[in-house]
Amino acid sequence: MDFGDTSGYGELSGEYFTFGAGTDLTPLLEGLEEDLCQCPHWGYVLEGSLTAIYSDGREEVTETGELLYWPPGHTVRANDDSDIVMFSPQDEHASVLDHVQTKLSESA
Repeated sequence: MDFGDTSGYGELSGEYFTFGAGTDLTPLLEGLEEDLCQCPHWGYVLEGSLTAIYSDGREEVTETGELLYWPPGHTVRANDDSDIVMFSPQDEHASVLDHVQTKLSESA
């Protein structure tokens, strides 16, 4: 119950991500509003453990077999090798992914 609200977001996309243990997305989000991902995500952790860190400093760990909801204003760190399935508003997340790709190409 009450697992986030998708109203007003338009189309959702389904995504599969693999993160190596220790991966921290924080540096890749620098330059976005508050240097955080402002796109909400809903998903399921297939394997591993991730920590979402929110703009208010709160941290939330999601582990294998658990559902996740990351509201706008977050970053993520992989505690273990992790695989997740995630659903996100398509347009908002495409902007974040484009930003991340640019940051990755700058560091290459």
